[in-house]
Amino acid sequence: MLAKVYSSAVIGLEGVLVEVEVDIAQGLPAFTIVGLGDTAVQESRERVRAAVRNSGYSFPMKRITVNLAPADLRKAGPAYDLPIAIGLLLASEQIQGDASDAVFIGELGLDGAVRHTDGVLPMVAVAHERGIRQVFVPKEDAAEASLINGVRIVPVERLEDLTAHLSGARQLPEYTGAPVHTELVPEYPVDFSVVRGQEHVKRALEVAAAGGHNVLMTGSPGAGKTLMARALISILPPLTMSEAIEVTKIYSVAGQLPKDTPLIRQRPFCAPHHTTSLAGLVGGGGVRVKPGMVSLAHRGVLFLDELPEFGSKLDVLRQPLEDRVVTLSRAVGSITYPASFMLVAAQNPCVCGWYGDPERPCTCTASAVARYQRRVSGPLLDRFDIFVTVPRVPFEKLNSLQPGEGSTTIRERVIAARQIQERRFRGTRALTNSDMGPAEVHRYCVLDNKSQLVLQSAMRQLDLSARGYHRVLKLARTIADLAGAERITAQHIAEALQYRFHQME
Repeated sequence: MLAKVYSSAVIGLEGVLVEVEVDIAQGLPAFTIVGLGDTAVQESRERVRAAVRNSGYSFPMKRITVNLAPADLRKAGPAYDLPIAIGLLLASEQIQGDASDAVFIGELGLDGAVRHTDGVLPMVAVAHERGIRQVFVPKEDAAEASLINGVRIVPVERLEDLTAHLSGARQLPEYTGAPVHTELVPEYPVDFSVVRGQEHVKRALEVAAAGGHNVLMTGSPGAGKTLMARALISILPPLTMSEAIEVTKIYSVAGQLPKDTPLIRQRPFCAPHHTTSLAGLVGGGGVRVKPGMVSLAHRGVLFLDELPEFGSKLDVLRQPLEDRVVTLSRAVGSITYPASFMLVAAQNPCVCGWYGDPERPCTCTASAVARYQRRVSGPLLDRFDIFVTVPRVPFEKLNSLQPGEGSTTIRERVIAARQIQERRFRGTRALTNSDMGPAEVHRYCVLDNKSQLVLQSAMRQLDLSARGYHRVLKLARTIADLAGAERITAQHIAEALQYRFHQME
């Protein structure tokens, strides 16, 4: 007796349809699962055995073989519990029904309850791509699954409810919850209006947000570096629907999608501690390779506080910063995750933190200061577009009751600049000015005679490299976009050079 049902696996961020074949034959009682399943898949035998019995069915005391095809694709996680149980009951003829045009996803409890499974969104997406129009998912994952249009989502609470549905005894209702596509106004933890002083730093962050540029802030402890980094999210444009689904896929696969948030509408802000491992930073693990912080920050901000404390781990960021993806190669194969993020970092000028402070003396030796500043490699520093010094805020500004410019006003200017770039790069791989290659820089960053003289003088005095030259032009293009200017002027070049000067000191 043979039964076939469909389930799904997740490779990277993409779903793969899996055919679950259950064969029951005469012979000594045995329950074997083949098809390159990990430990969680192998343990499915015991969960299915108990769930079938506790749902009012008998477990066949025969030779049971379960094949998860394709057999050369590694399977991980407990999502195959539900399809294995349905295949077992169909093969043993304890239930009758047609399961050929459906996908089953879910972990089983020993009492037959259907539990949450990671990665439901890409699993449902592949069912839609393969023309399957009905997917049975755990009840708590139904809202997430409903993000894929054109698929009938059926929430399942218990195994016996699903078997009754397949047998025609009673119908399970299709998911008709509140639509999650509604435009919601994100709530931001920090608004720029609470930041006192630091006008030049806020301007630098506005330029960074408008062009997607990476920022390094250097300043003494307590100057407000972390506060302003957290406020940066509040001036970025809202996620588009396609971006939101892309980010939601990443969090679903990583198992970090909140239960009450089926669709992520706010740009991610990830701030890993400097003790985070390499696997935690870029992704990895065992058989189940999961996204790291660089992918969880996709379409958002990756904030590295106390940058020098990360040490040599920082060099793994160089490839994601250039390619906007991270590729993890393991013995089981290579997996690529998206990693298009803004890198925002903060650091103290020295070990004690007071080097260059006008009021508090530094206790570090000159050699200690030099060693501390060399902890971040030159190639990584070269990936930053904007370098800004964050001074201490004077008492008068801290005590002022006059609020600063709010994030809403700044965000409107950023959105206007991004819309200019969207029209400029339509049909190309670039999304923002920071994505421009040499060809785009040559095409869109044309200088007049006065601007050329200013940049030529700066290159000679500051010894700018070719990469530094291109970064200045990209920054100038963003500053011009914020001003609504069609052409880059000498004023835009001068402001862009200010943001690069710190690196040349």
